[in-house]
Amino acid sequence: MNPHPGESKSTTLADILDQLTVEGELYEKLDPEPGSTEKAVRCFACGHRCLIREGRRGICQVRFNRGGTLYVPWGYVAALQVDPIEKKPFFHLLPGANALTFGMLGCDFHCEYCQNHLTSQALRDPRSDMALSLIRRISPEQIIAVARRGGAQIVASSYNEPLITSEWAVGIFKLAQQAGMKCVYVSNGNATPEALEYLRPYLVGYKIDLKTMQDRQYRQLGGVLQHVLDSIRLAKEMGLWVEVVTLVVPGFNDSTDELMDAARFIASVSADIPWHVTAFHPDYKLLDQPPTSIKTLIRAAEIGQEAGLHYVYAGNIPGRVGEYESTYCPNCHTPLVERYSYVIRAYHITAQGTCPKCGAAVPGVWSDKPGDVNLEGFGLPRLVL
Repeated sequence: MNPHPGESKSTTLADILDQLTVEGELYEKLDPEPGSTEKAVRCFACGHRCLIREGRRGICQVRFNRGGTLYVPWGYVAALQVDPIEKKPFFHLLPGANALTFGMLGCDFHCEYCQNHLTSQALRDPRSDMALSLIRRISPEQIIAVARRGGAQIVASSYNEPLITSEWAVGIFKLAQQAGMKCVYVSNGNATPEALEYLRPYLVGYKIDLKTMQDRQYRQLGGVLQHVLDSIRLAKEMGLWVEVVTLVVPGFNDSTDELMDAARFIASVSADIPWHVTAFHPDYKLLDQPPTSIKTLIRAAEIGQEAGLHYVYAGNIPGRVGEYESTYCPNCHTPLVERYSYVIRAYHITAQGTCPKCGAAVPGVWSDKPGDVNLEGFGLPRLVL
């Protein structure tokens, strides 16, 4: 499989990635057009729903059509690391738990401020060619063995966009479930109903980035706003535990009106969906952009509360955002989970998932053994490959 025109500098990386593939499951074969023998396919992995002709790649660059068959990534990782679940971030899903997080290469977006651009923009940006050195061949069984050694209760697909490597994720998640682990996605939310249905038997949690409430700006990043809004609503309706993150980028999505639009939309789906507003720092192609101020981040969190959201968190600036690092009961304001950065300092939710003071149910996925919740801190993330 030769790279798409314009990718000649990535030939070596493309050739290796194309070997690490299997036939996909999230696609359909299309009948040739009259007078043609070309075998095109339609991919359902993400909201682009790419029509991929023979010898061509999808927008993600890592799913391609060879001879009328869609080939998709399989059998490697570009990152494999044990992290605290709070880093994903999930704040209402087994606080204090270790999450084995794996990632591959490629993305269906091209955000100019991407903090994982080395892996996400492979085969798209020549600056990501060095990701070749990150590739490690591995089997799903080996990944679960690593998770066991790392004491992981959760297995997460992240770092690049997991939707475009969903077949690989499901191959791992099936074994993770058998081992008693819970599985989560850390995604841009550009999903399809087909992809969510495919993943639903294995996923417990789905973290979605809501990058902006302006479709024009979403298209600059390579997406469509409505696809993400639909994914948030559908994932919630399917019973997945959903948390939403908005990276607040100065001059891009930090206006009061836009932040209020985002918060109101989330509240319209469920006031119990946690909303994380996180601080931007200069990266990739936005190195000259100033970082998000603490004042702006706290204003965003206050907007979320004003919109009626019960759980709003401000991230990436530990110790400087007051109550917005911790979880409080929206009924009686009792502290439920006290945090500093990724460390759980105190945990008060009962084994039944309720507030210990007023008895109100606290939405989320909680430990049935509160005394076992890790309060000592995770320390530094541990690279395992």
